[in-house]
Amino acid sequence: MKVLCTALFLFLVFSCSTTKPTVNEDLAAIRSILDQQQKAWSANDIEGFMAGYWKSDELTYFSRGKITKGWNTTLTNYKRNYPTAKETGNLQFEIANITQINPDAYWVMGSYFLTRDVGDANGTFMIIFKRINGEWKIIGDSSC
Repeated sequence: MKVLCTALFLFLVFSCSTTKPTVNEDLAAIRSILDQQQKAWSANDIEGFMAGYWKSDELTYFSRGKITKGWNTTLTNYKRNYPTAKETGNLQFEIANITQINPDAYWVMGSYFLTRDVGDANGTFMIIFKRINGEWKIIGDSSC
């Protein structure tokens, strides 16, 4: 009986203990997504770029004074505005700040630099990352 109780106790301790990722692990995961986005965009892979975004009708994008809702709408707009590699060009991010909002959300501020045959484009952004089902996703993006 003592062995059974000890085994049950150990089972409960190990099955109930969940370790939450550290802030450094969160930051590394977020930076990895941003790195993947740069690579996908620069390869004219808009769908790959959009993999970092929350695939939901609630995704919010704000640019040029207009709010757009939805992952599909955002993808459609990107494809319309950046139809070829000439328009997507080479993307580089310069991250100014990543700040934790709560254990499952961060905001990221930075600048983007598009080097393109059709003319360079630069600007700033603020994006909100949220941990959804254990994965980091962009749920809000404001770019100008």
